[in-house]
Amino acid sequence: MSISITAQEKQLLAKVSIPPRPQALMKISQEAKQPEPNVQVIADAIAEDAAVSAAVLQVVNSAAFRRVNEISSIHQAVMTLGIKRIFPLVKAVALRSALPENDDLKEFWQSSAMVASACTHFSKLINKPELADTVYMLGLFHNAGVPIMLQAFDNYHEVLKKGINEGWQDITELERNQFQTTHSTLGALLAQQWNLAKPMVEVIYYFHDTEGIFESGELNKISLYLLAILKLARSAVDGILRGDENTSEWLLVEDQILEFLSLEQMELDDMREKVITLLKEEKD
Repeated sequence: MSISITAQEKQLLAKVSIPPRPQALMKISQEAKQPEPNVQVIADAIAEDAAVSAAVLQVVNSAAFRRVNEISSIHQAVMTLGIKRIFPLVKAVALRSALPENDDLKEFWQSSAMVASACTHFSKLINKPELADTVYMLGLFHNAGVPIMLQAFDNYHEVLKKGINEGWQDITELERNQFQTTHSTLGALLAQQWNLAKPMVEVIYYFHDTEGIFESGELNKISLYLLAILKLARSAVDGILRGDENTSEWLLVEDQILEFLSLEQMELDDMREKVITLLKEEKD
């Protein structure tokens, strides 16, 4: 899959600032590729960035990761979780730190954090625990094009407000008409620039273009699992924030996901209720 960009978008995107990967993340990436990565080098690289290290500790001690004992240092976090688990978390929180701060984004980031947590719960409930760290990162990252849109377009505030209050399913059409690009396209480009795994880039790009996606052959099986988990997670979060998990976004993919995951409706509803309960406990 390659991201399709129109000529009009190319001209527009030349003026849009997509944040580069921080130095700490580049160091970690280089070390992680070594035959025998040095844990101390990776821990030191994370610790050098105060914002990233603080965010990593907050995440690893969150309810989503449910550690018995609190992790108090980056070195301990790397040793406890391992390089394969810590790396996607560092990428996710580094992205959050790299994107522009804005009071309008407070609810947006809170929702993204809930989606990320829900993703980890669903990955375990559908017996895909090996995807837990990847989907946590995807939950934080999947709408990362939104802050870039907010930074690039002075009149994006109203679109952001509409997305937060009413959901994002119909926002992409509005974005394309008004801004000639979408947050999904920018998010996928950002994911590519940050060297996220191809399945994550695909899910971000196709996230609001899901008609027949599970049968189309556009995405491989791993990408489809990531998409299914993320859609389930967003549905559960909508159940908390909007009082309705059966939003238009969810109803577009519900039957496809039931078939893909070989689930009965009652099984899926039970899963969502379990995750909603867990999210409410974490929120409190």
